[in-house]
Amino acid sequence: MAGELEFMSREVVAGRLSRRDFLGRAAALGVTLASAQMLLGSAARASGPAKGGILRAGLVGGESTNSLDPATWASQVPYTFGRCWGEQLLEVSPAGEIEYRLAESYEASKDAKTWAFTTRKGVTFHNGKELTPADVVATFERHADKNSKSAALPFVQEFETIKADGDKVVITLRQPNADMPFIVSDYHLMIQPNGGKDDPTAGGTGPYKVVVNEPGVKHVGERQDGYWGAAERGHADQIEITVINDATARTASLQAGGVHIINRIEPKIVALVKRIPGVTIRNVPGKGHYVLIAHCNTAPFDNNDLRLALKYAVDREEMVAKILAGYGTVGNDTPMIKGYPLFDDDIEQRVFDPDKAKFHFKKSGHDGSILLRTSDVAFPGAVDAAQLFQASAAKCGIDVELKREPGDGYWSDVWNKQPFSMSYWTGRPTQDQVYSIAYLSKAEWNDTRFFREDFDKLIFAARGELDEAKRKVLYREAAMILRDEGGVIAPMFNNYIDATSDKVGGWVDDPNGELMGGHALTKCWLAA
Repeated sequence: MAGELEFMSREVVAGRLSRRDFLGRAAALGVTLASAQMLLGSAARASGPAKGGILRAGLVGGESTNSLDPATWASQVPYTFGRCWGEQLLEVSPAGEIEYRLAESYEASKDAKTWAFTTRKGVTFHNGKELTPADVVATFERHADKNSKSAALPFVQEFETIKADGDKVVITLRQPNADMPFIVSDYHLMIQPNGGKDDPTAGGTGPYKVVVNEPGVKHVGERQDGYWGAAERGHADQIEITVINDATARTASLQAGGVHIINRIEPKIVALVKRIPGVTIRNVPGKGHYVLIAHCNTAPFDNNDLRLALKYAVDREEMVAKILAGYGTVGNDTPMIKGYPLFDDDIEQRVFDPDKAKFHFKKSGHDGSILLRTSDVAFPGAVDAAQLFQASAAKCGIDVELKREPGDGYWSDVWNKQPFSMSYWTGRPTQDQVYSIAYLSKAEWNDTRFFREDFDKLIFAARGELDEAKRKVLYREAAMILRDEGGVIAPMFNNYIDATSDKVGGWVDDPNGELMGGHALTKCWLAA
């Protein structure tokens, strides 16, 4: 039986047998769907990447305000398209390990304060200029400028000196940081010609050059001749992203063959999508989480008793069951989950508690309703989740008013602007990155306006602490402050649920983020 299945899987990859027929025959032989799909994936990888064609994706998370400037990327489309034309010094693999990209090696001083990255030779930008260490230095300098508004600013502002030394880039930190390789892997730090100082939208060194850039509508990349990593990335002649923010339209486009890949399948329709012939659900647990964010410096959310009342008024178990349909786990009002290095799992789980919610709400002295803004693009099921929160809060005597915002403009006009709204985070490889990008007082993306000097000191201390046991204690203390006094309400951690047609080969589950950590269009190919 094993030999027959292997033969049939190779026939599917070669295009001589349909995926549907293969799964049907496998089921007749008593093979589970998961095992059959795994066999197909192995066969596709063994056959090697197929070159050519146009690989199309229909994605939620694109707006008319999007920019090619990596410093500004805040949603799925610019992030995914950016991975097609740009690259960092290092990347994080699906296994959570550091992989070399534009750096071919690195070394650190014993105190983890000085780091030297050797740049890869023979790499050219899309403008024909050869990559040099000076371009890397300029990239970091641009993002480190206090006026840059870069999401990577909390990381790179800790670079005390940045200089080129032969074929190396040498960075001296203000304080030791054992996570430095993960910092330079941040997706905002795409290396650009002269660091993007001349043009912050300039093409990088990735497998595809930009040929169409219509924010909120369509993005097209054409394979870059002479791309240095062509053996493993950039298999299609072109990649194309169509912005389809409506979930129903996105699924319909995949079913009709208009696109090969879509993101953010709503958990409630996963079972229905699984029934579509020639479509595979890609379900990957990760560190992503769905949140309600309250500005700690804006009334009435500047009152911690009110924030606690809202946290106790969330029925987390109900949300995971009804919104995630089991494709995720409950959250605990911090961005941390098991899987992070040095995660402390003995922090008491917060649960729906009407009595405590009523107590803190009364103590806050607030009178009147509370306005929560939401949108279909905030996360899959965000509008339904808002309604569930409205209902559970009502049981606690809290009147929550909902305002459904349009998708276009949500990430530029609502998120990080309005005092109480719904959002999502994809997570990051390390705790330091998560806390630094969204919770340090000076972080550009501090979307809860959580300004706490004592919290900042804990993160800085943990960053420079090389003893893991001591570092874990510091992170626990930081998590407790955020959980009990912060403005983030994190009721659930979500799985990444994407879907692909049977024409897509090379898919690898990646817990770093949806769409293979943003690499689906660069690493996948048209298999049949």
